[in-house]
Amino acid sequence: MRIGIVCYPTFGGSGVLATELGLALAAKGHQVHFITYRQPARLNVFQENVFYHEVCVADYPLFEYPPYDTALTSKLVDVVRFEKLDLLHVHYAIPHAAVAYMAKEILKSHGINIPVITTLHGTDITVVGHIPAFAPVVEFSIDRSDGVTAVSQSLKEDTYKLFDVHKEIKVIYNFVDFSRFRKCNKDHFKKAIAPEGERILVHTSNFRKVKRVDDVVRVFAKVRKEVPAKLLLVGDGPERHKIEELCRQLHLCDEIRFLGKQDAIEELLCIADLFLLPSEHESFGLAALEAMACEVPVISSNTGGLPEVNMHGKTGFLLPVGDVDAMARYALEILKSDEALARFRRNALEQARQFDLSVILPQYEDFYREILQKSKKAQDMAALK
Repeated sequence: MRIGIVCYPTFGGSGVLATELGLALAAKGHQVHFITYRQPARLNVFQENVFYHEVCVADYPLFEYPPYDTALTSKLVDVVRFEKLDLLHVHYAIPHAAVAYMAKEILKSHGINIPVITTLHGTDITVVGHIPAFAPVVEFSIDRSDGVTAVSQSLKEDTYKLFDVHKEIKVIYNFVDFSRFRKCNKDHFKKAIAPEGERILVHTSNFRKVKRVDDVVRVFAKVRKEVPAKLLLVGDGPERHKIEELCRQLHLCDEIRFLGKQDAIEELLCIADLFLLPSEHESFGLAALEAMACEVPVISSNTGGLPEVNMHGKTGFLLPVGDVDAMARYALEILKSDEALARFRRNALEQARQFDLSVILPQYEDFYREILQKSKKAQDMAALK
């Protein structure tokens, strides 16, 4: 198949999943075309069957804001026509699903019918998409997509609850690539971070308010009172300055490292003893899954799709949003005992294997074929009329 993938090229979960999916499809022999305004963060090596098309937005003084939607639409039309794509797979409803619909209508005037699959990732539904100014476009775009997927059952239910959507939504979970995310020996690295054998706690995110990174620091402060520990904060974003100030107030600057955005996150997870994800909402929790694949137990909030990934009492613990005391208490239950930590590590790996790329990728391929078949059938019926 010739597949066009539209996504945000950032470190966020939707961009990461879209990029990893495209790379995996290309490795299976499909031709994959990424179409976005910047090369995706994880599209950093040459791979056969992978192509990148940059969307350039014209700088014209009449426009107060760059017309990215229009530029992306035109680029989609161009790529579909000249690369002879079979389908478009757009990730994140806003604006990609709406743009894909517009491109699809334009392409019809050229005698081309391109099926569009939209994958919903989370904040495009629960936060951004639910803004009244955007909601009608989100509803329309989802219902006009040829196929729709969601990364968790929780997100599927949220979509039906928040929007007047009638389109069938198929749940295809996020996945992890075990050829990359796996436990490996990084003892020399671990010793550099924790020279006295301290436990290492890790959090990765884009440092937005919804991630509650301040809760991560407060949990760590309580844990450290009873267990020698270090905290690695991976990522960056609008809350970073606030978190740095909190670290200073709690006199934890020597025990916490801000590592910024990292491409090789798996190397950090290899030395971790515990992963913290106290988010206000997570539609799936890809960061938690990647940690579990590296045999790292997870302390997380019990919101959204996290209970579909993190098993309470088995792979870690699920606690109410903002319950810092309980999160610290359960973290200590894992960290105080080598035996308990080893057990949680084994369970985390076992659970993560259910989301192995080799398990999830065929589900996407089957869904592509199903949508292509339905599209062809609809075309044939229209031709007979």
